[in-house]
Amino acid sequence: MVATFDAPLVPAADATTVLRERGYAVLSPEDSAVLTGVPVTSLRRIEPSWQDLEVDHYLRDGGSYRRRRHACFVVDGDTVTRAPHRAHWQSTDYNALHGGMRRWFEPIPADVVATADWSRLLGALGHCFAQVRAANPWYVEAHQFRIDTTDGIGRPTPEGAHRDGVDFVAVFVVDRHGITGGETRVFEACGPNGQRFTLEAPWSVLLLDDTRVIHESTPIQPIQAHGHRDTLVLTYRAGAFQGDDPGAGKAA
Repeated sequence: MVATFDAPLVPAADATTVLRERGYAVLSPEDSAVLTGVPVTSLRRIEPSWQDLEVDHYLRDGGSYRRRRHACFVVDGDTVTRAPHRAHWQSTDYNALHGGMRRWFEPIPADVVATADWSRLLGALGHCFAQVRAANPWYVEAHQFRIDTTDGIGRPTPEGAHRDGVDFVAVFVVDRHGITGGETRVFEACGPNGQRFTLEAPWSVLLLDDTRVIHESTPIQPIQAHGHRDTLVLTYRAGAFQGDDPGAGKAA
């Protein structure tokens, strides 16, 4: 029997303070709604879009367990603007498995992101992160992920424990169905301390200071047919999107 550990939840009022002190904070769905001003009922309206994700053909481990869509935004205060569709790029410093490639994923449909609640969500998180480390604007990448058990096992983070190469990350758990595993692990990037826990409640969220901590999620295994784990990952970066910095690799 594998032990599971409850998430170290904090109230919305303490999220910024805890993020500043620990480098990460975990909020329940209810406190996530308070922090962002977006009711969980509104977020649940976009859940059907996870049924229409495209297979990730870039997996270097040969797996077929990951589906995803991608979109980019510029968040300038309360103004959220969708950027032209672009490739997702990370350097090998942050992603030893898939770094150095310009990975083109199908875009997140307009009806998912062209709503007041979506803009409110991105803007509120930008305000939260700016209280820890200011930036104006934020360059935001949104990723819809489904990790399934098609291959018998699914790997949410095939690259292992990592940083994303941004300033801040928000990881929302959208759904867990018919699986075991998928434990979240957060470690100090420059120290010995870490914590492990399982995010289970839909629209609970893990906020990360990507400059201070590394993170990973353990593989998932099926406990019934067609198991999966759905997440929404939002990354916030000052200055530019990854790959637009001077000297960034131009590998296709």
